Amino acid sequence: MQYRQLGNTGLRISEVSMGTWLTFGTHVERDTAIACFDKAIELGINFFDTADMYNRGEAEKTLGEYLKLIPRDQVIIGTKVFGPMSDHWMNQGLSLRHIRSACETSLQRLRTDYIDLYQCHRYDLDTPLEETCYAMHNLVERGYILHWGVSQWTAVQILQAIRICEKNGWRKPVSNQPIYNMLNRSLEVDVMDVCHAEGLGLVVYSPLAQGLLTGKYSREHSPEKGRMNHPTAGNFFPTKRMTEEYFKQQDELKLVASDLGIGMGTLALAWILHKKPLTSVIMGATSPEQVEQNCEASGIVLDEELMDRIENILNNAPVDQYSGARVGYGIVKRGY
Repeated sequence: MQYRQLGNTGLRISEVSMGTWLTFGTHVERDTAIACFDKAIELGINFFDTADMYNRGEAEKTLGEYLKLIPRDQVIIGTKVFGPMSDHWMNQGLSLRHIRSACETSLQRLRTDYIDLYQCHRYDLDTPLEETCYAMHNLVERGYILHWGVSQWTAVQILQAIRICEKNGWRKPVSNQPIYNMLNRSLEVDVMDVCHAEGLGLVVYSPLAQGLLTGKYSREHSPEKGRMNHPTAGNFFPTKRMTEEYFKQQDELKLVASDLGIGMGTLALAWILHKKPLTSVIMGATSPEQVEQNCEASGIVLDEELMDRIENILNNAPVDQYSGARVGYGIVKRGY
């Protein structure tokens, strides 16, 4: 396992991280969850990501049970705040009141004295940004959290938060957790560049598009035990991307992976990790075998020729609104 610096912090986290969305505390049995955690630790994963709203706290509880079985100082824990934690309208958002209450409750569920990385799960339009920034800074000052970050914020929102913190001498956000994979590259429009320039780590989720990029879904076959057919996880599956155009891309990507002697899913993760601003990919797993397969992506080197070959297959980097040219991160901008 290779490790990378999380933005401008002293934390070094594994290139492949363990996530708990739609898996642990939801439809994966406790014993299987523990086995996945054990395999992750064995393979060098040191960053575990969760959120309070994942099954209304059950994912945090599952992770908390595991934290009591291992030395706490050997793992880095990230969780999030924003989503509704009850049916009451006040029990959500990024107000000072809710952030402080939610953090204290997350600490209890995780059975830990501190959270390494506390993240704003979304941007709160109903709370002044200055209040949110102060709330996160205050948690650092109180020792409840070590660092704070954001998730799915726009480039403008991230910059505004940084400038507010700089003006007031508060602790700045150190990371961003957006969605990013071969099929969803909106991150490359401007957020990736902003995070790179401002020194924020990028820990991306859904790197395999809920399993679609593993190659196990085909024109003719959809595995019965896959996420697509699960009564809960299936609601989030990117079925709309299962087009003939995608399956043609999948055929070509499988050939690329085959030439490298790896699986298509491993290739998809390695492609993400090739992007310089990226810190880690958060993978979800329902078995120790999946954990092992995903960890193979760490340390794989894709040369420029191979990246160009993949780019030609995907042909989906963001488009410049004026020239119509592809301008995704790493693609040289050639002016008019």
